Amino acid sequence: MLQEPFANGNSFIHNLDPRIRILFAFFFAIIVATTWHLSALLWAFFFVVVVFVLTKLNMRDILKRILVVNTFIVLLVIILPFSYPGQVIYALGPLTLTKQGFFYALYIFLKSNLILTCVILLLSTTSIFSLAHALHHLHVPSKLVQLIFFTFRYIHVIYRQYQKLMRAVKLRCFTPKTNIYTYKTYAYLVASLLIKSYDRSERVYKAMVCRGFQGTFPVFRHFKMTTKDRLLSMAATIYLLFLAILAWK
Repeated sequence: MLQEPFANGNSFIHNLDPRIRILFAFFFAIIVATTWHLSALLWAFFFVVVVFVLTKLNMRDILKRILVVNTFIVLLVIILPFSYPGQVIYALGPLTLTKQGFFYALYIFLKSNLILTCVILLLSTTSIFSLAHALHHLHVPSKLVQLIFFTFRYIHVIYRQYQKLMRAVKLRCFTPKTNIYTYKTYAYLVASLLIKSYDRSERVYKAMVCRGFQGTFPVFRHFKMTTKDRLLSMAATIYLLFLAILAWK
């Protein structure tokens, strides 16, 4: 995601106004996250499939990113059925699998993956510059937009610094073990990374001030709503209303 591999494309979704995609992803996530109706989740799944076809992305690349997040979700899915009180459907010693816990875990798994996939398909198909510009047009606070932009921009730099420190540690024949020396080494590595990141931020800020930065970025090319964007906005609004009715009936 950090290298924006999905932003380079010329599909139907890639050419849509980023403002529409941000708003739709936002309301879609709210509706899906707050519903407990399976029919609404099925319609949400149908929409995700349609968007995936329209983006013309590689399914393997998307699955790789989804699996990374699912490593955390799966832990919750495994624990919740055995820890949530309810009707017992299976007992394994002191552990009891409940019907309510199983369905809660299933719903959480489905909703998390639907929201994550929708966000990947709609937002990662545009560049970070366009997203920041669109957020500015949507009247998101300027400081928050700049925080998102700079975090994305300089996390690459921090990661390269981390790789440099790790190479230096390995060249000194460091082998991770479960001992105090290993813990201290990692603590020094993290502290060094934080200090270097702070120093880099100071240099970047001074460089920007020297170039006349006054808290805002000038934008020379603004978004324009086309007929296709307006028609899609109407269709998206109708779909969201339909999904909301299913979700909150």
